[in-house]
Amino acid sequence: MDAYDEEPVARREQPGDPGDPVSPLPVGAARDVPHDPRPEEATGGWDREGPAAPDPAAPRTGVAALSLRYQIAAALALAVVAVAACVHLGMVFLHVAPANVVSKEHSKVVSDWIYPEFEQNWKLFAPDPLQQNIDVQARVELRTGDGDRRTTGWYDLSALDGAAIDGNLLPSHTQQNELRRAWDFYVTSHDGQNRPVGLRGALAEDYLRRVVALRLGREHAARDGESVESVQVRSRTTEVPAPKWSGEKVSTAPVYRRLPWWLLPDGERAEASAR
Repeated sequence: MDAYDEEPVARREQPGDPGDPVSPLPVGAARDVPHDPRPEEATGGWDREGPAAPDPAAPRTGVAALSLRYQIAAALALAVVAVAACVHLGMVFLHVAPANVVSKEHSKVVSDWIYPEFEQNWKLFAPDPLQQNIDVQARVELRTGDGDRRTTGWYDLSALDGAAIDGNLLPSHTQQNELRRAWDFYVTSHDGQNRPVGLRGALAEDYLRRVVALRLGREHAARDGESVESVQVRSRTTEVPAPKWSGEKVSTAPVYRRLPWWLLPDGERAEASAR
């Protein structure tokens, strides 16, 4: 008989047969699934269906904890603050920016918003720095004990401030800026004939006069038996010399601007006459 004519006989597998690496399971039996030994915390606490839903019983915080009426009020308040901040930043930008069509057209609105609380002493894209030395000087008219009048010489108040700042590691704001800002305030609110421009002119005069009166009182301008009646202020402006490498020619002759005499009120008169 030919060997190929014989029907092959299938080898019957027996459980536990050493020739089989894995014993087959009976039909319908479930295979054991290996257990993951890692704890739930090691996997981040996520189950196989997705993240855990938030607890509806958890207390709300922040704005969400408020009632609807208060949430609306808080939103309106936040909107008002945001609008006010935007308006303020826009006004300050127009004030410090170079002159343009918008700033010129709305100059009065911008000035009313900025002055005096938000006055800025700087400009965007700053122009050339100051090339002048400006000294503020003052003198007083005194009434002596026998009724005569006497006029003092000029006190260089700027030079006195400079001497107080020189060598001082922590100069005060008053020494550095009070007199300078008072003079700048006066100049920007008056024309070349010392006539006030706008409503701030009178305020600038009062401020400068009071600052000068206090300074003269510290310098003891009045002697014993004398009282200060009036003060006069002037500025002495000189150009800063050009550097040697520059071919620019600058006149160093001083230019004076003299203000009219101001009578002192009683309170300022006492301060200027202090000894």
